[in-house]
Amino acid sequence: MKGRGEVRVERGGELESRHRVHAVVTGLAAGEEVRYGEPSSLAHWRSSMKPFQALPIVAEGVMEALGLGDDALALVCASHAGTPRHVDGVRRILAAAGLSAEQLACGAHPPFSDEAERAVLRSGSGFLPIHNNCSGKHAGMLALALHRGWPTDGYVHPDHPVQRRVRAELDRWLDVDPEGLAWGTDGCGVPTPRLSLRQMARAYARLIRAADGGHTPAARVVDAMTGQPELVSGAGRPATRIMEATRGRVLAKDGAEGVLCLAGREGGWGMALKVLDGGRRAAGPSAVEALAGLELLGSSEAGALTAIRRPEIRNTRDEVVGGLVPRMIPGRAPVPGGP
Repeated sequence: MKGRGEVRVERGGELESRHRVHAVVTGLAAGEEVRYGEPSSLAHWRSSMKPFQALPIVAEGVMEALGLGDDALALVCASHAGTPRHVDGVRRILAAAGLSAEQLACGAHPPFSDEAERAVLRSGSGFLPIHNNCSGKHAGMLALALHRGWPTDGYVHPDHPVQRRVRAELDRWLDVDPEGLAWGTDGCGVPTPRLSLRQMARAYARLIRAADGGHTPAARVVDAMTGQPELVSGAGRPATRIMEATRGRVLAKDGAEGVLCLAGREGGWGMALKVLDGGRRAAGPSAVEALAGLELLGSSEAGALTAIRRPEIRNTRDEVVGGLVPRMIPGRAPVPGGP
């Protein structure tokens, strides 16, 4: 049984719109996975891939060489909101490596934080690449290139040593050859692979298990993200709120076009979901609904995540006029190829 997932958008108690969701949870029980829709559904990994793009930076000793701590590493893994705390943190990474913000190849967009966007507009400086939600990842990639003596120019290109090193790292976490995947270009200019939700979930399960009780690159990345959740995303955003509410027991990383990946320290499970129409607003509600339904959240954690699970819709008079209602019906099936 595959199960099914959707998020209903209701107004006045009636259906207005519907987001279909595919999701899969692996690692809960030997030889079995939980499915919501089609687990072999393909999607580009987008920013949910960032923990794995950060692993080579840690493994090569870049953070230690620059004297940078977990706050900087969290920003390397981040899709940040462009607040002064985020931007100043990225500047510190660049300064430690002797790099400049002009070397960032991620392009510019307004900060995700409305307050930060208004502050930039008031300053008259214009939106810069360092405001890009991916600027921490790009700073880390530039630092890796410099550390290894590779050219910093063109570090986003698929054939650059930085991107080849990322693909070599992925080979450790996936059941498929990264070189054989279909690759596209992410919103910030770096390569992003297209793979199944099952592969994403398994990679996250392996990452969280590798982080258990060891001073490994995986442990550094997971600890940095779960220990600094507001740096990884931003105040009130689903990935940040899930990590905050669970006190770092659950790792969460969102991506564009409705992708969200999670993993649990207790049990070593991994989860990946994709909102088929790319609607980001449906990712958080469907993830929290699934976690609660599988009893992967405690009652207090679920209560703290009510605003993510059942977001209200308000009009311009700040009146509640509707909301999002997730429906995640699980199906269970043997894992293809055995446990």
